[in-house]
Amino acid sequence: MDTQTQSIVSFLENRLDVYLDDLRTLVSIDSGSYDKAGVDAVNDWLEDKLSKLGCRVERPPQAKFGDDLLARRHGQGRGRILLLGHSDTVFPVGTAAARPMKIEGDKVLGPGTCDMKAGLLSGIYALDALREIGFEDFETLTYLYVSDEEIPERHSLDLILSEGRQADTALTLEAARENGDIVTARKAVRWYTIEVFGRSAHAGVEPEKGSNALVALAHHILALNNLNGLRPGATVNIGYTEGGRSPSIVAEYAKMKVDLRTFTDDDMQALEAAVHKQLAMATVPGVRITATLEEGSVFGAMERTGAAAELEALAQKVAQELGFEVKGARTGGVSDANLIAAKGTPILDGLGPVGGLDHSHDEYINLGSIVPRTALLAKLIIAIAQEEKAH
Repeated sequence: MDTQTQSIVSFLENRLDVYLDDLRTLVSIDSGSYDKAGVDAVNDWLEDKLSKLGCRVERPPQAKFGDDLLARRHGQGRGRILLLGHSDTVFPVGTAAARPMKIEGDKVLGPGTCDMKAGLLSGIYALDALREIGFEDFETLTYLYVSDEEIPERHSLDLILSEGRQADTALTLEAARENGDIVTARKAVRWYTIEVFGRSAHAGVEPEKGSNALVALAHHILALNNLNGLRPGATVNIGYTEGGRSPSIVAEYAKMKVDLRTFTDDDMQALEAAVHKQLAMATVPGVRITATLEEGSVFGAMERTGAAAELEALAQKVAQELGFEVKGARTGGVSDANLIAAKGTPILDGLGPVGGLDHSHDEYINLGSIVPRTALLAKLIIAIAQEEKAH
């Protein structure tokens, strides 16, 4: 381990108790997506820390949701690096008091520890470590923390896309996978609401005059389910259905909600085309069908491009210097990294501490991963800046 690396690790090891105190402070603040006061309280804390670290901080205001937080620190070299995270959680008001942060063995448990208050904190501590060793050989370090990642009502998309386009490289502070993997590819996703309009009739007196929307829906459910695996990794999930009013009435209306996911955007186009082709088939005479994309559900794939593979290799090299290994993983879940990847900016995800069981009562991060993963983040920033300078 070289002197620079050892200095970063020693700084973080000596600050671990302070990190845990800071994490306890953040976890003690309820910050569900619809809790503006709570999210803004988290942002107040983050803004204070980032300002003290020499960042120029902006707070794009929101009337209904918590503000977003945009912080920049300018250096003297090359490389515009974006760190991306979110300050909202999925937990309602009162959760933090009911389940305060606690440490059990190697697990730090508490609402939002994994998703993603530890990641937010690691971004700040990585910046502090770089300041400690006097590293300024970058053009710009930008921290973007949005307040609406966990909900479909997105106000921050334009801001994310704008910052993503300006960056040479982006790093997402979501937690690493439970096995320690970082994320190098995420699936594209679409959510469709599919409505079936039939014609009601008395089921006993004149059923022949009806057009059963539920029967039509059943035909399409089975056919759409058969599209699983249309392309490698493509999935179709029928996650919700409703319809009909009474056993004595031919159902005039039915609805389902469908989740589509693929590892590439080309595969998503093929899957969507197959879905629409199936829905155009007349399974029950007299029935009409509509398919509507749900707002906030459209994400392009975060594909493992050549540039992303080079970034992954760089992270693996840095990890080896720190004495451990990381592997890149593909996942079906989406994050805001999908948005940036769709614009062509190389990005890695899962650069926070190792954790798991997000959104559950048992959400946690690994205590022993805090220092090495924060050091990985700091050293990766240095390596990216050096690569930019070499080019």
